[in-house]
Amino acid sequence: MYAKYVKRLLDFIISFLAIIILSPVMLIIYILVRIKLGKPAIFKQQRPGKNEKIFTLYKFRTMTDERDEDGNLLPDEKRLTKFGKMLRSTSLDELPELFNILKGDMAIVGPRPLAVQYLPYYTEEEKHRHDVRPGLTGLAQIHGRNCIDWGKKFEYDLSYIKDISLINDLKIILKTMVKVFEREGIAVRGEGVNIDFDEYRKKERGDE
Repeated sequence: MYAKYVKRLLDFIISFLAIIILSPVMLIIYILVRIKLGKPAIFKQQRPGKNEKIFTLYKFRTMTDERDEDGNLLPDEKRLTKFGKMLRSTSLDELPELFNILKGDMAIVGPRPLAVQYLPYYTEEEKHRHDVRPGLTGLAQIHGRNCIDWGKKFEYDLSYIKDISLINDLKIILKTMVKVFEREGIAVRGEGVNIDFDEYRKKERGDE
């Protein structure tokens, strides 16, 4: 009942109210991003949603467009500024995803939407993470965020979709607020355990 009818209604209402309340904050961040990191201030990327339907994810930009002498983008860790790290550690960069929730692309709680390029690398069981709308936060995010390996992340994702309830969603939201306040689990893509999933799976399989 909750997962099929109530969850989407609550997502719509909460995201709508949050956008109204946080609009001054988002405007300030938008201006600061334009000043400190350049334009566009909103980062857009294609991500798979429910039933692997592709949608456009919105985030505040956190990296510069710095390039080497050959015109190639520098590694992520070189382009991620102190300001960008602050946006990520406080999750302020993810505020534009409220519009994704309002539109129905995402939910407040659910498995995080990952890169489209990862789709061919999921196992049949892992593909079930796309049986529900992806979330702004999820069970994996409160158990390590970017500092746990992919196998563990998917365990949490699959565990969540098997037991979706209002109580569980409220617990995840409250624990997420604590994690954000403590600024835990931040990592730069491509470093440590936070290696890209396609590379992780290739290494796991022993591919060249």
